[in-house]
Amino acid sequence: MDNWEKTILPYNITIEDVVKNLEQSSLKICLIATPNQELIGTITDGDVRRGLLSGLDFKSPIEKIVQRYPVVVQAGIKKKNVEQIMTEKKIYQIPEINQANKIVGLHTWDGLTKTDKISNIIIIMAGGKGKRLLPETETCPKPMLMVGGKPILEIIIQKAKAEGFEKFIICVGYLSDKIIEYFSSGKDFGVEIDYVHEKKPLGTAGAISLLKPQPNEDFIVVNGDVVTDIRYADFLNFHIRQKALATMAVHLHEWQNPFGVVQLDELEIIGFQEKPTLRSYVNAGVYALSTESLEYLEKNQACDMPTIFERLRQKNKLTVAYPMHEFWLDIGYSSDLKKANRTDK
Repeated sequence: MDNWEKTILPYNITIEDVVKNLEQSSLKICLIATPNQELIGTITDGDVRRGLLSGLDFKSPIEKIVQRYPVVVQAGIKKKNVEQIMTEKKIYQIPEINQANKIVGLHTWDGLTKTDKISNIIIIMAGGKGKRLLPETETCPKPMLMVGGKPILEIIIQKAKAEGFEKFIICVGYLSDKIIEYFSSGKDFGVEIDYVHEKKPLGTAGAISLLKPQPNEDFIVVNGDVVTDIRYADFLNFHIRQKALATMAVHLHEWQNPFGVVQLDELEIIGFQEKPTLRSYVNAGVYALSTESLEYLEKNQACDMPTIFERLRQKNKLTVAYPMHEFWLDIGYSSDLKKANRTDK
C-alpha cells in the first residue's frame, strides 16, 4: 500500500492515538517501532476492541494491547506466498521487515485480493414513528430525516454498498409510502431492496419474523436512525469468526458526574472522588445474527433486539459484543439531528 508508512507509530502513545491512526489510514493496523523504524510490535483494530472491552480506555497506554511477536515476512517475499500465509494464519495484515528488523513494507489482504460482492443481507429497521423527534417526524419517517443533505437510510445503504453489500430489506411501518417511493426496488442506487410491512409496531426485532423467505446465511440488522462509521463487513466477519449466534455492536458512553462523590461505609466516610467519569457500553443499534437465532422469534409478535439476546443467553447460546471506536450517533432527539448535521457524517 502506498501509505503504509503512515501506520508507523512510536511506543509512548495512547490507545486514542492508535484509533486516530487507524481511522486515517484505513489499513486496520498500526506498526509500533523505534525511532530507527525497528519493529516493536503491531496493534490491529481487533486488539483495540479487545482492550476497550477489558476495561482500558482511550487514555490508556498501548503496552497492554501491543502484539510483540506478530507474524512478519522478510523483504522480497512473493505476493502469492504472503497470501498463503494470511490464509493459513487467518490474518489480514503482515509487516515486511529486513534482516535488521526494520520495517520496509506492509502487506494487506485488500491489497492482494479483489474485493468481492457480499451476498449477506442487511435488514434496516425503519418502521418507528419517531415521537421524540416531533414535529420533524409528523410528515417524514425518522429514517428519512436529512443528514448532510441525504436521508439517513440512504447514508446507511450507500456506505454498506461501498463495502460490497448488494441486498437490503427495509422493514417499514409508519409513513412507509415515503420510503418506498424514494428507494423503490433500489435499482437507481445500484442495489436490491425488498420491503417487509409491519401492520402493527413489532419492535427492533419482531419484523424479522415476517421475512419470506428467511435468510439462509448470517445477516446484519441496523436501526434506521443510526449514523455511524462502522464497517459492516468487518463487523460481520468478526461475528462469523466468533461463531456467535448473535453479536451486538456496543459503544462506550462516558458521563462525568458534576459533583464530588462521597464514599460511605454506613455513616463513616471512607473516601472521595472529585467529579468521577462513569463509563459503560451502550447498545449501538447494529447487530449480526445467525439463521439459528430466527428460531427464537415468534411470528408477528412484538420483540426488541435485546430480548432476543436474552433468550439466546438463557439457552446458553453464544452472544458477544463488538466494541466500537468509530463515530456513532443515535438520532433520538432534535438535538441529535442537529449534531449529526454539524459533524456531517
